[in-house]
Amino acid sequence: MTMRAFPLALLLATTACSMTPKLALPAAPVAPDYPIALDGEAIPAWRGMFGDPRLQQLIALALTDNRDLRIAALNAEAARTQIRVTRAQGLPNVSLDGSYSRQHQPGSVAGAGVGLNNAPSSGVTFGQITAQAALTSFEVDLFGRLRAQNTAATERYLASRAGQRAVRLTVIGAVTDAFLAERLAEEQLSLTEATLTDWQSSLAIARRLHDAGQASGVDLAQAEGLARQAQADLAQRQRERMQATNALTLAVGAPLPADLPHPIPLMQQSIRTALDAGTPSDLLLHRPDIAQAEHELRAANADIGAARAAFLPRLSLTGAFGFASLALGGLFNGANQSWSYTPAISLPIFRGGELRGNLDLARLRTSIAVATYEKSIQTAFREVADGLAARATFASQSSEQQAVVAQAERRLALARLSYRAGTTGRLELLDAQRTAYAAQQAVLITRRDELTSATALYRALGGDMITETPR
Repeated sequence: MTMRAFPLALLLATTACSMTPKLALPAAPVAPDYPIALDGEAIPAWRGMFGDPRLQQLIALALTDNRDLRIAALNAEAARTQIRVTRAQGLPNVSLDGSYSRQHQPGSVAGAGVGLNNAPSSGVTFGQITAQAALTSFEVDLFGRLRAQNTAATERYLASRAGQRAVRLTVIGAVTDAFLAERLAEEQLSLTEATLTDWQSSLAIARRLHDAGQASGVDLAQAEGLARQAQADLAQRQRERMQATNALTLAVGAPLPADLPHPIPLMQQSIRTALDAGTPSDLLLHRPDIAQAEHELRAANADIGAARAAFLPRLSLTGAFGFASLALGGLFNGANQSWSYTPAISLPIFRGGELRGNLDLARLRTSIAVATYEKSIQTAFREVADGLAARATFASQSSEQQAVVAQAERRLALARLSYRAGTTGRLELLDAQRTAYAAQQAVLITRRDELTSATALYRALGGDMITETPR
């Protein structure tokens, strides 16, 4: 190896150094199995999960117009652009410069500048034209500082992409929850309107009987109380329906189309509730928020490498090659060539604790990223466990609640027959009406909660990310 090649080989060997510590992901701080293990179906894409055509159209619209998803996409694009900015710091900056200057020097100065005593007393006027290509302050990455910064930028871009997928899954869940809330409000409103009509008819009958002396004031007061309660419930249901529609509009991100398919009633909604939860380790592959936290951890670890390398020398190169001439016609003659080459090395001596502070801060942020990563896993485990607990109990609760409705409606039918036959009083009929109304409201709420819990489990398992790639 020649003496000229030796410094180059040494330089290339030095640039292979890296100050970034090796990262070992912490073990998942959760149990190896869920508290409840249930068999289920494979997790489908969202169109297979939510079978209502109206809901499908709303989700598709939200994936186009929802502002949270749009912001997440822009953040991902900004992070991708930041990679280009960071990479550019490790490349030479080359510029092409041209200039023209004209100046006048008095005779005494002009003669002294060239060692002559016979310069014209009036002085010398001349112009100069230069053209050159310049390499400005190109840093040779001796200890991997720029490489670590580039790694951190890349990991943050990947984190933003995972965050975009997490937002997409959140949007699907938010639209579904808002849709179910609107369906509940609409069906409760319809039930309240029908109940109010029924109770107003009962009130009219009670008034006629009271006026004829065939019913007591207690019966009339009871009927009036039920009718007024239904009136109050009607106002509440109308408000809830309007607010639910507003929430659904916000979740979708656009006004609801007028040509949406007719909705399927809550009790017949085709939302899957039997989903295969797999094992907690599957969450590391399927949950985009966990992937986001992992990339943030890797980025923070790369920041440590950049902070370490800042303590070490920096080598920068500056050079220029061009031409200089007093006349444009002879500018590019070989004799008019000009060049300069300036390697420079810089070693920090005193920065007032800035470098040590940056390193300590990078280490602290890495510790925070580790805790965030572990917390993401724990949160995911809890959400899946909650979903499995809901799935294990809602089926029986819904079945029993429907049995309560059937029993209340049977009691109401018998109370009407008994009242018409004169074997029971009106208070018994009114109580049966109130019980049936409450049971019908409760079964709707239970069904909505069951469907909402299925949606939550779908999100907790990262369902849409398993089978579909975000657009």
